[in-house]
Amino acid sequence: MKKRLRNYGLILICLLATMSIKAQQRTIKGLIVDSYKSPIPGVTISVQNKKTATISNIKGEFSIVASQNDILIFNAIGFTKIEKKIGTADILNLVMTEATTDLDEVVVVGYGTSKKKDLTGAVTTINSKDFQTGVISTPEQLIAGKVPGVSIISNGGQPGAGSTIRIRGGSSLSASNNPLIVIDGVPLDNDGVAGASNPLSFINPNDIESFTVLKDASASAIYGTRASNGVIIITTKKGKGAMQVNFSSVNSISSIIKKVSVLSADEFKAVVNEKGSAAQKAMLGSANTDWQDAIYRQALATDNNLSISGQAGFLPYRVSLGFQNQNGILKTDNLQRTSLGVSINPTFFENHLKVDINLKGSLQKARFGNTAAIGAATSFDPTQPIYATENKQRFGGYYEWLDKTSATGLTNLAGRNPLGLLEQRFNESTPQRSIGNIQLDYKFHFLPELRANLNLGYDISKGAGTVFESDSSANGYLAKGVGGSNNSYKQTKNNTLLEFYLNYAKDLKSIESRFDIMAGYSYNDYKTTNYNYPFYNARGVKYVNTDPAFPFDTPQNTLISFLGRANYAFKDRYFLTATLRRDGSSRFAPANRWGLFPSIALAWNMKDEAFLKNSKVVSALKVRSSYGVTGQQDGIGNYDYISYFALSAANASYQFGDTYLQGFRPGGFYSNRKWEETASTNLAIDYGFFNNRISGSIDFYVKNTKDLLNNIPQPAGTNFTAFIVANVGSMENKGVEFSINTQPIRTNNLTWNLDFNATYNQNTITNLTVVPQDKNYTGFPSGGIAGGIGGQFAFINSVGFSRNTFNLYKQVYSENGKPIEGVFVDQDGDGLINQNDLYKGKSSIPKVFLGMSSTLNYKKWNVGFVMRASFDNYVYNNNYSQSGVLNQITGNTVLYNASNNYLETQFKGNSQQLLSDYYIQNGSFLRMDNANISYDFGKILGGTANLRVNANVQNVFIVTKYKGLDPEVSNGVDNNLYPRPRILALGLNLDF
Repeated sequence: MKKRLRNYGLILICLLATMSIKAQQRTIKGLIVDSYKSPIPGVTISVQNKKTATISNIKGEFSIVASQNDILIFNAIGFTKIEKKIGTADILNLVMTEATTDLDEVVVVGYGTSKKKDLTGAVTTINSKDFQTGVISTPEQLIAGKVPGVSIISNGGQPGAGSTIRIRGGSSLSASNNPLIVIDGVPLDNDGVAGASNPLSFINPNDIESFTVLKDASASAIYGTRASNGVIIITTKKGKGAMQVNFSSVNSISSIIKKVSVLSADEFKAVVNEKGSAAQKAMLGSANTDWQDAIYRQALATDNNLSISGQAGFLPYRVSLGFQNQNGILKTDNLQRTSLGVSINPTFFENHLKVDINLKGSLQKARFGNTAAIGAATSFDPTQPIYATENKQRFGGYYEWLDKTSATGLTNLAGRNPLGLLEQRFNESTPQRSIGNIQLDYKFHFLPELRANLNLGYDISKGAGTVFESDSSANGYLAKGVGGSNNSYKQTKNNTLLEFYLNYAKDLKSIESRFDIMAGYSYNDYKTTNYNYPFYNARGVKYVNTDPAFPFDTPQNTLISFLGRANYAFKDRYFLTATLRRDGSSRFAPANRWGLFPSIALAWNMKDEAFLKNSKVVSALKVRSSYGVTGQQDGIGNYDYISYFALSAANASYQFGDTYLQGFRPGGFYSNRKWEETASTNLAIDYGFFNNRISGSIDFYVKNTKDLLNNIPQPAGTNFTAFIVANVGSMENKGVEFSINTQPIRTNNLTWNLDFNATYNQNTITNLTVVPQDKNYTGFPSGGIAGGIGGQFAFINSVGFSRNTFNLYKQVYSENGKPIEGVFVDQDGDGLINQNDLYKGKSSIPKVFLGMSSTLNYKKWNVGFVMRASFDNYVYNNNYSQSGVLNQITGNTVLYNASNNYLETQFKGNSQQLLSDYYIQNGSFLRMDNANISYDFGKILGGTANLRVNANVQNVFIVTKYKGLDPEVSNGVDNNLYPRPRILALGLNLDF
């Protein structure tokens, strides 16, 4: 009995103890605001020495389980950290004070991170809260207009078309001018993926946390050979804290806002009846067809993303799934993308070992609308119907120009029905891409200042597709009905990465110094397999003599690098950064294989000097200077530094009986080719005033490129290719970048952020020959224009002028201001109009471009816009020059429509007129890219979710003098541009 009572007593004591412990554990709630009483979302609240953590919601509210003796730690970017003991309080409301500066913010740089205050190079970081919004199909569109010195021009309105990106102007003529893009430590292969409109279209923009743009050589030289055009580092989102589930959906409709101006049916009839022959007048139909209306549509799109993130024990994680289905405004154009992202970032051994695992995969399913229909729609006879009234069973029922005497029944050399070109061609693809890496960062137990970092990564893609055209379509029809096409293509890429570096960092407080030293090794291998297939007709019958000589070929190149960097800081006011990278590429001959790329940079943080330290006006002031050299190898072949033989073209086959054999011929090679090098100098000031309510930077830079990789013509009779790439010439870019970020209003309920940036860049070619300043060499042409015979070019690249400088005849005008056809200024006065009378004029490259963004927050409302502007860039209107003449209408087998510019000029069609500067138009513009409004409904579903809704308009308006479709033409020649649509979008965001 006593034993039983003793057991009961022990049980009672345990129960009381347990109840006591549980009584200590309780839920602590609170509200976090700033000094203006505005709620602060996204504050991390953690229990000291425990793994319990949470994040404040959009209202600044939080809830966490803790005990009386626990200490809560409150952390938020831009605010001073707070440690608070709980005590007996159940409600804990806090005011977090803004940090005097955001200079302690950690910025991702090449091979590591750095505090913003320690940066010596030209580096700009854009975080997700500042991204462009709306329908975003490729990631670079998120930062368009946001970064000084960075020009981002979309390649057209096609879904996933991507953009032309230039950082501080292009540094090359014939090699690549694209920046290096690095995602989570993996340098991307920027070459195209077969079956994809743009290699960046595989990356889900919703997974991106930030962009860091490295612009000067000090920042980018650590990437050596691939950094002449700058570096863009993309960091994806990671998981942390309590589990969060996010679902977002954007649904939109796109519409064409401007069409190419052509003659209406009535105007067309009037011209034919006045100027045409009797036979041509008889060709006129009775319809009134707007062919551009026939090929374009209002296009629907949806973009849905689901992510789950948090921390399970020691394992931070984020998993995301995205699906985008976007129709193009060109009928039959569609892009579907399914993406999966996984990020796992655990730490081990008391934070001595950090492991980052990032996996991103994307599958696309695309049907590419036949863009030939864009040009066809501007030229097809507007008096003809879309569908045939006779012979309805042929050619899919579409109206076509017919000729009974032709073997096919079709008029030879006649244009085809624009809608038929779209709907009877199936160019479909299913490309795939996966990018991933595992990065191990180990801080040695016996020497914590020393870290070892190993990065293993890959970038693998597979492109496959089929182009099918019915044998009954006019475009694919042949006599006896055995035409059409059904041809497949396939390509795989397997790019691998191995990088290792050691980093030693030490804080020597006794002498007020800090330094860190990094040394590493990088191995990049790029292997492509291209599969070659015979040609088949629509019925699967193989065309004769189309068997490929090789079923596949596997070009491959390897880049090996040794790299190092040293950072030194004295008194947290004086900074020195030095980098050195030695690169070896298999694309060069052994004698020229290795290049050395150094840089050095200095910075002085004046704000921490005694004369400014206590200033209430100046909150940041730093002076930076840098010099460095970067390299370039993109744009050259993998093996053409050695003598080789290449397969001749299929139309150069030799017949032996009934068999046709392709021969081989020597290819152009150049064994003395070496690295193209760009030396960059940068001087800058970073500033901040009134607790950084006003902040920004001013950069002055000069980039000199030597040993340009340039296309050089081969002498006639060599039997080599027409051009080889050799090191000839030099070029300079110099300019100024200015940015200012302001917060004009900051009150309890109202905050307004207004940012502006401006860039001036002057590009000049300084030499183009082996003999410097050879006055007999006028330069080489570029910028092909349509409509001429034998090839016509709008630009010339010439010493003393910018790239893409127009080289045309100077138009002569009548007394009433009308251009006189074929009459130009005789520049040399010899009485003849020939090549010697072409003059170098404007450039298609803008000298000034601007960006502005505004965000206004009022209670639960948010309103914003993004605008861009470009000045002093000119566009050659190829639609005017090619089709704005009478010969376009009446000079062919059938009737073609013309640009309405014909009504103004009355040009007949002089062959020299194509090279008139009359067609050069000012392409300066002001465009509002984006306008958006959103509202936060707060808690819904019984407090389990937070709902935000938004409305967005893209391509809101454009102000320009340009008379064509769109002044934003990346190559400077406007011809058959896929129109950029206006997009109206509605979206919602749910946080659980």
